[in-house]
Formats: sequence, C-alpha cells, structure tokens
Amino acid sequence: MLGKRGIINANLLHGGSNTVRIIVLVFIANGFSATAETSPNSVEGPTFDVPISNVTVSVGREAVLDCVVENLSTYKVAWLRVDTQTILTITNHVITKNYRISITVNDHRTWRLHIRDARESDRGFYMCQINTDPMKYQTGFLDIVVPPNIEDYPTSTDMVVREGSNVTLQCSATGSPKPNITWRREDGNLIQLMGQEKEASIDGPVYNITRVNRLHMGAYLCIASNGVPPSVSKRISLIVHFPPMISVPNQLVGARQGQQMTLECTSEAYPKSINYWTKEKGEIITKGEKFEPVLLDKEYKVTMKLTIRSVSLADYGSYKCISKNSLGDTDGSIKLYEIPPSTTSPKILTTTPMPVVSRAEKKQKVRQKIQTSPENMRPNEIIEESISASQPAANKDRDVRLRGRHEDGGGGGGEPERSNTRDDNAAQSISSGSANSTSNFKFLLTIAWLVTIILISDPRAT
Repeated sequence: MLGKRGIINANLLHGGSNTVRIIVLVFIANGFSATAETSPNSVEGPTFDVPISNVTVSVGREAVLDCVVENLSTYKVAWLRVDTQTILTITNHVITKNYRISITVNDHRTWRLHIRDARESDRGFYMCQINTDPMKYQTGFLDIVVPPNIEDYPTSTDMVVREGSNVTLQCSATGSPKPNITWRREDGNLIQLMGQEKEASIDGPVYNITRVNRLHMGAYLCIASNGVPPSVSKRISLIVHFPPMISVPNQLVGARQGQQMTLECTSEAYPKSINYWTKEKGEIITKGEKFEPVLLDKEYKVTMKLTIRSVSLADYGSYKCISKNSLGDTDGSIKLYEIPPSTTSPKILTTTPMPVVSRAEKKQKVRQKIQTSPENMRPNEIIEESISASQPAANKDRDVRLRGRHEDGGGGGGEPERSNTRDDNAAQSISSGSANSTSNFKFLLTIAWLVTIILISDPRAT
C-alpha cells in the first residue's frame, strides 16, 4: 500500500505464455479516478495511437519509451514498472525516488518516459496506463545489452610448462547477450592441434593441449564478443621449457687454403641458451682477425655461424658448436678438410668439319664400285688398280700408258718392253716405300712381286 496514493485493485492478465500483473491505480487525493468526465469531443474515450516499441540500449546509455494517446481529454496517464509493481510517473509528475527517471509530454499526446544511465537492473516490462473504466493500458520491453568483459578469474594467466606436459587454457567472460569465446595466436600463425592438424582459431572458453611442445609456445588471445561493441580480448603467454637441441646442416666441409669459409649450426632451447664454438682440443673460439662468430636469434631458435676469413693449414680439423641452458647442454661437430689445388690445364677441343656428300655423288661412287669389283676385272687390272691406289698421280698416268701398250700388243721386241715395265714398277714400288713407313714398304714389295709373276705368266709375252 502507498497510503492515499495506493493500489486499490490488481488483476492477473494472461497473454500467451507470459503473465503480467496489471495494476489499476486510483489516486483519490489527486482526483485520479476511473469516473473522470468524458469530453463532448471524445465520446469513445481515449485510445492508444501506436503500440509501445520495445527498446534496446547499451548499459550506461539513456532509454526512452513513448506512449502515444489520442483523445485523452481529462483522463490521466501513468507509467509503471510491471515486475516490481512500482509507480514511476503520473501525468507529468515523477513519483519514484529514482533520480534517473523523468517524464516529458508533447502536445498532451505523447508521454515519454526517460531512464538515464541505464543499468542491467532496468531490464524488464514497462506499462503505460490510462485511468478509464475499465482501465486501458499497453506495455513495452526495455532490454539492456552489456558489452563483453573478461573476468580475471577463472581466466588463465601467463603459463610456464615443461615440454611434454598437458596444458589447459581458460577464458571466462560476462556480458549480455552471453559472449562467445575465440582463441587465436597473437603472431597470426595457425594453432597447432593433435598430430599435424592446424587451425586459424578455436571456439570455446577452454583450450586443451595434450603433450605440449615447442611449437605451441607463444602468446594466445582470448577474444570475447556478443555483438555489442566493443569486443575485448586478453593476452595469455604460454612458455615451454626444453633442453637444447642442435642440428648441423653439413658435418663435412671442404675448403682450399686461402679461401674464406663459414660453418653453421642451429640451436633450439628455452630458457635461452649460451652458445659458442670450440676447436677439437676444446679451446673456445673468440672474435678476432682470423675468426668471426655470429649468433642470430629468433624466438627459441639460434643460428650459429663461424666465419674463417682465410683458411690455412692449421685451420683444418674438427669444430664444435655448443649450446647450454639450465635444463642441459648439447653440441654438434663439423670437420673441415683440405681440397687440393687443381693441377689439370683446360683441354682445347677442335672440331674438323666432315665433308658433305650429296646424293648424286653417293650414287656415282656406288656405280664405280660395281664396275671395278674384282668379279668384273681381269687379274692384271686388279693388281694394277692396287698399285695405282698406292702411287702418286704422276706414276698413275705412267702405269695407264704401260697398260695400254700391253693390251694393244704394239711395238716390236715385246719381251724387253715387259722387262722395262717390271723394272719400272719395282722401282716405283721401292720409291714409294721409302716415303712411307716400314709396313707400307713391305706391302709395296709384295705387290711388286705379284706383278712380276703375272708379267712372266702373261701369254702375250710369248
């Protein structure tokens, strides 16, 4: 009860699945009565021109609900909070003690309820009521949306774990509507899942990692969003500790004396490792005129390079790249061997062009070969052809003339002429043999002997 300004009637209104408690207010002291006089211009009494629109605002903003009434005449309009049965305003007076509530009236027609600095507790149904008999009313819903906010607990903080252990990352957020949680890597790389699977993002408030390894190391972003700006995120760093591991691309490297050579190793370790080079007797190599060690860091990887400016005979041998941290140490070995200087001179290659034989010349040679084959030649012609092939051009003409005399049978004293031919052929063979090698000389002597036998047995000589 509110004293003289109290509730005198309350009924339950069933509409669909919702039950709204309707409050009929009669303020006797102020004349707010259901028996108000009806204006001659409004025989039907006041009516609502348009329904009250549902309103959605972000927390902290101002919410405004409009109630438009036609033909109000001398009737009164009031605003109420339905769920708490609280009277907010009557006509242009604010009844509630809530300083954030106010009322404005436009042309005695639009009754506007203002709620400044809206809070989540303001969410609910609001009623615009006219004191007719029976009373008339309409309701509207005010929804307060809240941007997401990530809670400190139970959201995970930065974590340091040993490689091979199981890890759970959690992210808890509030807001209205309920926020969605998405996990991403801060560096933009894909998130490593079980096996070789990778994803750009993972949805859900919990991210479980089974047997964490160095590939999981990095910063993760827990992003909460619900459609109400702004979205928020929290950075969670995952650090994985593991002992050093060294890989050597080339374990055997060759170099000539005086050449500049660079040896290289790759170390992986976390916490950060101490990295250095030693020679085979264990002495640590420092930067100087001879050697230049260089370390290139990238996350948990370190590229170790050792440059030897001018390789000498004393520089050949084994080198070690060593990596140490609080969890252990390891090393890699590289052997530098000598490449002897090159002693071979470059060969000069020459190319002799091959003679090009036309198709007509090939046919002519085949025809000549058939005509001069041993089956088509007499014994004298075979021997003479062999002699002519081994004699100079001048002697060939002479042999042709001698052969013409034999075939014609011309000239008296045939026997002396055959003797001269035999002597000339022998002399020619001896002369050719002196100009050639020993093997050619023997071949010509054999030919001369065969010619002599044939001349002696020639029937034309008798």
